[in-house]
Amino acid sequence: MNLVYKNEKTLFGIMLAVSLLIWALLVVGTVGMALLWGLLFFISYCFAQSALVSYLRGTAVQITAAQFPDLHQRIEACCQRLGLEQAPEAYLLQMGGVFNAFATRFLGRHFIVLYSDVVDALEERPDAINFYIGHEIGHIRQHHLRWSALLAPAAWLPLLGPAYARAREYTCDRHGFHACDDLKSAQVGLAALAAGGKRWRQLSVGQYTAQAQQSGGFWMSFHELVGDYPWLVKRMAVVRALAQGNEVTQPGRHGLAYLLALCVPRLGVGGAGSVLGVIALVGVLAAVAIPVYQDYLVKARMAQAINVGHEATAAVERYFYANGRGPATLEAAGYAMDDPNHAVQDISVDPGNGMVRVYPSDLNYRGKAIAFTPRVDENKRVVWQCAGGDIPARVLPPECHN
Repeated sequence: MNLVYKNEKTLFGIMLAVSLLIWALLVVGTVGMALLWGLLFFISYCFAQSALVSYLRGTAVQITAAQFPDLHQRIEACCQRLGLEQAPEAYLLQMGGVFNAFATRFLGRHFIVLYSDVVDALEERPDAINFYIGHEIGHIRQHHLRWSALLAPAAWLPLLGPAYARAREYTCDRHGFHACDDLKSAQVGLAALAAGGKRWRQLSVGQYTAQAQQSGGFWMSFHELVGDYPWLVKRMAVVRALAQGNEVTQPGRHGLAYLLALCVPRLGVGGAGSVLGVIALVGVLAAVAIPVYQDYLVKARMAQAINVGHEATAAVERYFYANGRGPATLEAAGYAMDDPNHAVQDISVDPGNGMVRVYPSDLNYRGKAIAFTPRVDENKRVVWQCAGGDIPARVLPPECHN
């Protein structure tokens, strides 16, 4: 049996290509500032993960050969069956009735955590606990945790990020299924997630699986498309089909749900690390967006200042044609500044050579001038040359880059 869900490798390739492109654009666009943000994110991530690992080691019960040897033996056996050479550090954690398990990684070391309620609920079917163990080993074996930082930019994209997250869950369910000795144990494990610690015994897997046929409607399609997990009824349908030696065909999703989901970025991941990831990603994007937006505003005001300069040069040019010389002042040329946006602090003309100087009102460039220098060509026509002087060319239009 192939332990990797059919779409995961394709989605991983797309995620990797998109993420590398975004990282490259961020590094180039921020002139390397994205690397600093990446370092800050890594430091924040280390603090968050160290808090989690410290909490586990200080609160949860470590599963060892001496402490809960039955669970330790199951973890070792699952690792061997799934081809994981080094068993992760494992803990049992009481979570107030929550049924789950998770894997995490800190400084190259892997951890898996089993919630005590799900272990207690499956005491009479301990092979079903292998499903949870195998599922988390799947995350480790497929390097989902190792690749998460590199894939972070694409992970927040609509449709793509959630699709890859759901594909990973299907892959890990296959690992959990393969870790069980009894082919029906994976169904028991999912039944406990669905019905709880007691009622799972009475759950009809067939009827529960039939609920998957309702998942093709608009709203169920939409909420699955923006979520990190497939509907549990669909996961049950998959492991039930695997137990029968088949591959299930899931109901199609509503087409319009894709359009709406395309407008929703992936924000459904949880935990402190994810919050820090959002903060770091927003910070990196801000490092690009804020300077770009500021440049946009400056460019717009510079364009307004240059338009004012064009009106002044036109007045000087008319005066030259009429009098054969430049004006002593702009007022003498009949020019009155029209600057409703207050883009210009001052404007003047040099009576000696006719040069018009425009002083932008932007605080960053106070005292610096855009110079319009006239010359007379072979046809006795006045030609103007614009230059920004000490003002950066990136905020000036191409005509003033000389």
